[in-house]
Amino acid sequence: MEMQVRSSKETLKDRLPRYRQIKLSVTGRKSGKMISMPVWFVLEGEKLYLLPVRGSDTQWYRNVLKNPSIRIDARGVEAELRATPITDAKALKSVIEKFRQKYGAKDVKKYYSKFDVAILVKLP
Repeated sequence: MEMQVRSSKETLKDRLPRYRQIKLSVTGRKSGKMISMPVWFVLEGEKLYLLPVRGSDTQWYRNVLKNPSIRIDARGVEAELRATPITDAKALKSVIEKFRQKYGAKDVKKYYSKFDVAILVKLP
């Protein structure tokens, strides 16, 4: 029986549009261990936006402030990237709007409790 092998040339950017969530891995600011969790995202060109569910109180966001090196995994296609916090009100409003468009305002309201920060990740 032949197994189908996906092209290894597929990049994270090729794969992201197919999924509603990705796996985010960050380094724990106290433990120093890799911590992974599923997150929602919005992809726009070379920019990947992440919105922490509890805003600046979100643990993974706090870890990113200490160590901006993160790993994104879209079902097997991974990349090590740098996270840049977004705190500017206007930029933040734009990110929240993108999330509402992608996931629906109702679900964003249901799962997210604080909207004071976001994360920008530039894809290679």
